[in-house]
Amino acid sequence: MAVKETGVSYYGISYPEHAEQDFKEMIEHNCNAVILALSEFDIDFWFPNIVKVAKVAKHLGLKVYLDTWGIGKWFGGEPPSIFLTNNAGNRQVSAFTNTPLSAACFNTRAFRDYFYDICEKLALEVDADGFFWDEPHYALPKSYASITGGPGDDWSCRCPVCQKKFEQLYGYVMPSMLTKEVIAFRENSALEILETASRRIKQIRPDSKIVCCVHATINNYYVKENRGYDNWDKVGKVDVFDVFSTTIISYKLPRSYFKSITQQTLDIAKKYGRGSQRWLMNYFQEPDNIEEIKEIVHLYADMGVESLFAWTYRGGHGTVLGPPHALQMWDMLGEAYGEVLEKDYAINDKKKKRK
Repeated sequence: MAVKETGVSYYGISYPEHAEQDFKEMIEHNCNAVILALSEFDIDFWFPNIVKVAKVAKHLGLKVYLDTWGIGKWFGGEPPSIFLTNNAGNRQVSAFTNTPLSAACFNTRAFRDYFYDICEKLALEVDADGFFWDEPHYALPKSYASITGGPGDDWSCRCPVCQKKFEQLYGYVMPSMLTKEVIAFRENSALEILETASRRIKQIRPDSKIVCCVHATINNYYVKENRGYDNWDKVGKVDVFDVFSTTIISYKLPRSYFKSITQQTLDIAKKYGRGSQRWLMNYFQEPDNIEEIKEIVHLYADMGVESLFAWTYRGGHGTVLGPPHALQMWDMLGEAYGEVLEKDYAINDKKKKRK
C-alpha cells in the first residue's frame, strides 16, 4: 500500500482555537493533511484568522492546502462569488443565446487580476504546503443545453473578450459551434490562467505543491468536452502541477468505474511524473452499506494511489448536504484511513514513537 497522505476538506472556519479542536479530531481519524476551503468572503473578511488557522494546523503536524473554493464560480463549491456581484459585465456568456451566466470569464482582465491577487496574497501571508485547484470548469448553459455532449449543445464562453482573443489567434470569427479549434482554444485558455497562477505562487513560495483536481465524471455532470479540463493528458502535461487529482465518484456507480477512473488517474500521473490523488464522497450521499467506504479506500490504496482526500470534515454534519449518518461515515473514513496510511506518515504513530 502506497498511501502517504490522507485528509479532508474543512470550511466555515472562524476562530483558530475552535479549529484546533477540529484538527485534533482529524488527527484522531488518521488524517495527516487538511484542505482549507476558502471562499471569496473568507479571504475578504476573515483573512487575519485564516493565517492563524493555518498556523495551528501546521503546528499540530498537518499538511495544509488552500482551496480557492467557488471563486468566480469557476471552481467547484457552494459559496456565492463577490466578484460576480461586483462585476456583472465579466461573466461567461452562452454561445447560442448570448445569455450572461453565473460564472466569471477567466479571459477577462478584471477576473485574472482579481484571482492572481488572491493567490499572491495567500502565498505571501499564509503558511501552507500548497494550493488545490478545485474542479475548475466552464459554466454549462443548462437552460438550453442537453447533457448528451453532442455537437448541438450550448456551451460557454463566447463573450466579447473570448471572441476577440479567438479571432486574434485564428484569424476568423469564433464559431458558435464546438469545432476542434474552439475546443482547443477553450482548453488552452482554461489551463493558461492556472499555469500563470501556479507559477506566481511558486515564485513567492517555491516549495508549494500544486494539486489540480479535474472531474472524474463523464456525460453526467458537465457535458463531455464542455468543461475545459476533459483532456487529462493536456492537464497532466503542465509542468507546474505537482499532483494530478480526480474528484468524487458516486457510490451508486459500479466498482468497475471506480477502477477505470483510478487507473486512468494513475496512468496520467505516472506518465508525467506527478503525484496521484483520488477523492471520496463523505457528504451528501452515503452508500447502502457504510462499510463500502472502507472498500473504496482499500481499492484506491491497493491500486497505488498516494494521496486520499474526502469531502468533507464530519461528513458535512449539520449542513444541508449532510447525509443521514454523517458522523458514522466520518468515523468509518477514519478507520479506513488508519488501515491504509503508511506508518511513517501517520501523525498518531509518530506521537507514540516519541513517547
